[in-house]
Amino acid sequence: MDFGDGTLVALIGLAGGMLLGLAARLGRFCTLGAIEDLLYQGSDLRMRMWGIAIASAMIGSFALIGTGWLPVDKTLYLSQGWHPVASIAGGLMFGYGMALAGNCGFGALARLGGGDLRAFVIVVVMGLAAYVTLSGPLAPLRVWLFPPAEAAAPQGIAHLLGGASGLSPVVVGLAIGAFMLIAALASRPLLAKPGAVIWSLAVGLAVVIGWAGTAWVAEASFDAVPVSSHTFSAPIGEAMLYAMTSSGSALSFGVGSVAGVWCGAFIGSLIKGHFRWEACEDPRELRRQILGAAIMGVGAVLAVGCTVGQGISAFSLLAYSAPVTFLAILAGAAIGLRQLIEGFAAAH
Repeated sequence: MDFGDGTLVALIGLAGGMLLGLAARLGRFCTLGAIEDLLYQGSDLRMRMWGIAIASAMIGSFALIGTGWLPVDKTLYLSQGWHPVASIAGGLMFGYGMALAGNCGFGALARLGGGDLRAFVIVVVMGLAAYVTLSGPLAPLRVWLFPPAEAAAPQGIAHLLGGASGLSPVVVGLAIGAFMLIAALASRPLLAKPGAVIWSLAVGLAVVIGWAGTAWVAEASFDAVPVSSHTFSAPIGEAMLYAMTSSGSALSFGVGSVAGVWCGAFIGSLIKGHFRWEACEDPRELRRQILGAAIMGVGAVLAVGCTVGQGISAFSLLAYSAPVTFLAILAGAAIGLRQLIEGFAAAH
């Protein structure tokens, strides 16, 4: 069978997305859960899982760059000019919205795969808000505030350090990735749970599969195929748009990725025996989740990515934006969680 480029990259996205969905369900890989555990349970286990995912994705991505498989000038995170204010503002908004909604876009897709209809509302509202900001009524304001700019040099930490030290950016990237992996694994409670390590590595592998697969298709294609990996902000809106207008639009990596997470999470919930239909019985909770999802959608577009897009995919390339956005997301989530917990305590 002869597949078109759109179908090929969608299948690549589907495969990686299924790994991510399974990791969420079977490995409890979750950003907000990791932040809550760290701040309120005194456990850094799930945050270390995130570190393993970033580090393994980084090692794999820089290995691809070293072999010439992954062209850095074709990746969005390294080729586009960086706006620090957008990263901070967007990250804070995303983290705060994530706390209000109770999930990020990736987490909501994973919960939807387990039958949570509240997550369906979050996914739809976030996708709409992202597209309103990306190409809808808010797009002119976004472009005016943060005009897109081409970068004269790769916008990456490894490339900056490599230029300053005379070392290859690949060597720098691999060294930083190895250091992060060793640091993340330096925990007896984590090593006592090999499943957590395996699923964290699976998340990193999913990101590397995205880079490798789309770069391969882009190299072989006569058309312009974006070299990308997983993110769950604009692609959610893109998947919604494709579902409504598939006869007039093309498949993409993002559409496959979104579908893959849902499918993987559905399979994972069946394996665990956790699939059950759930709905929101409290109108105040639903209102909070809708507001949080809308804030997340806007914030993700401003920051050019979400917890997965910036927190792992961009981080795997050591883009300038990644650590700044990730820290801003953590800060925004901490503010939102504290507000929720204090408000809950005051109500009781």
